[in-house]
Amino acid sequence: MTTDHLTDTCAGIGKFAPQDARDRAMWQRLTAFCAREPKAFDRDPATGHVTGSAFVMSPDMTAVLLTHHAKLDRWLQLGGHCDGVADARFTAQKEAYEESGLARISLLSDHVFDIDIHEIPASNREAAHLHYDVRYLFRAEAGDIRASAESKALAWVPLAELAQYSQAESVLILRDKLARLQSGGA
Repeated sequence: MTTDHLTDTCAGIGKFAPQDARDRAMWQRLTAFCAREPKAFDRDPATGHVTGSAFVMSPDMTAVLLTHHAKLDRWLQLGGHCDGVADARFTAQKEAYEESGLARISLLSDHVFDIDIHEIPASNREAAHLHYDVRYLFRAEAGDIRASAESKALAWVPLAELAQYSQAESVLILRDKLARLQSGGA
């Protein structure tokens, strides 16, 4: 990990500029996990693992594409497991394409947009474990959406209506961070 006062870098994750105490805490936990866990990018529930997610914005940046996740039965951003590939941004973009049906998506910044560390509940196949979710910001440029087998539905959700789909801080953070970016604040 390297630090240049405003931006930190972590192998397999990229650059991140923490904006507040939450961001700093998430970044510290993520980088400590990656430093101590040789299987950080694998899919091992015994250790937890890094996942890559995409907040895919509409072309006019007023709505985000959410998936009604089939297993978790909640509205979430697109994303998935790294499955041994130590490149969270690649994973986020690959999952966005696979889960959305969109033909073209562009990365809006080479910096990490957000980090969220959360527990995945136990299932009949694996114990409860942590996802160290690294999120990137994308914009849809072409194509029609179609849900994958992992999803009950897809929806373009206007940012002003985001709380009607999810009360989870990990989803609502998108609206709050975009508002800060648009106002020029930190």
